[in-house]
Amino acid sequence: MQTELSKELGVEHAIFGFTPFPAVAAAISRAGGFGVLGAVRYTAPADLERDLDWIEANVDGRPYGLDVVMPAKKVEGVSEADVEAMIPEGHRQYVKDTLAKYGVPELAEGDAAGWRITGWMEQVARGQLDVAFGYPIKLLANALGSPPADVVARAHARGVLVAALAGSARHARKHAEAGIDIVVAQGYEAGGHTGEIASMVLTPEVVDAVDPLPVLAAGGIGSGQQVAAALSLGAQGVWLGSVWLTVTEADMHSPAVTRKLLAAGSGDTVRSRALTGKPARQLRTEWTDAWDDPDGPGTLPMPLQGLLVADAVSRIQKYEVEPLLGTPVGQIVGRMNSERAVQEVFDDLTRGFERAVDRINRIAGREEQA
Repeated sequence: MQTELSKELGVEHAIFGFTPFPAVAAAISRAGGFGVLGAVRYTAPADLERDLDWIEANVDGRPYGLDVVMPAKKVEGVSEADVEAMIPEGHRQYVKDTLAKYGVPELAEGDAAGWRITGWMEQVARGQLDVAFGYPIKLLANALGSPPADVVARAHARGVLVAALAGSARHARKHAEAGIDIVVAQGYEAGGHTGEIASMVLTPEVVDAVDPLPVLAAGGIGSGQQVAAALSLGAQGVWLGSVWLTVTEADMHSPAVTRKLLAAGSGDTVRSRALTGKPARQLRTEWTDAWDDPDGPGTLPMPLQGLLVADAVSRIQKYEVEPLLGTPVGQIVGRMNSERAVQEVFDDLTRGFERAVDRINRIAGREEQA
């Protein structure tokens, strides 16, 4: 599964794996793919430095990258406290009432919330980059589109390729104009923030829109046959995220979440603004239903919603309140039926890819070469 892009980056398989778990990122790279560590949860530079140290020591010299959440436009003089002050009291009360309805305990005194959507703030993301550029990362990806021009220039000066996610051909063209090196065409099926166009339609549209820039296909991909389909549509690789949530190397901190993922079907996700204020595909739960209830106050725009529900999500996760417990995940969750090691996932992907290529060769009347 090699392409021009995978050869340029020095990886065996054109499989790019996004994950919030350092152990998974390292395992993906060791298996011959390209591990990408999600940085949004790292609000303290020292924590990111610790985990990049660990990856560097456990990646066996293989290449890896970092994914940040950084707005293209800078907002001056706005702190997290300023943003929190914009949250209406009625929304705060709705959170309290919903948690009380399900008997969610308070956090213990001195037990800080472990989940904050603050990585979107420019000063946080720039702090992450200050750390990351001290390591031999080969790729910087941005989940909010093109990063600021000075960040692109800073990455290029260090020989780091820059990737940006796009949910439409229009967005992809803007990325190309901004000097981005790789466009990730993220289809509707994907977990987390995603647009409204399905991967089968989006991938060739983006490929045509940004040619000759390389494109990675993302969204609903979790088998070797789908990898072959993505490459046949013109992509130079695939960007996988959800499939790594149930690997044995993942540190989910919640057996209940893992059980729910393994039991879920492809129809058990929903695009909801409940988590961050932007449409993000996640497990459908009674928490997402509460925010979609027409009798409720409705969600707030990003980043207000993320800050509003941060403590609540921490409490739900800490006490594993199953009716409310969820996680971002794509529609591929229907294929995630067992816990496997990263290498086992790669073995399955490569076998499926070979079967798909053999099938197409037979259809095309070409005999498999000995």
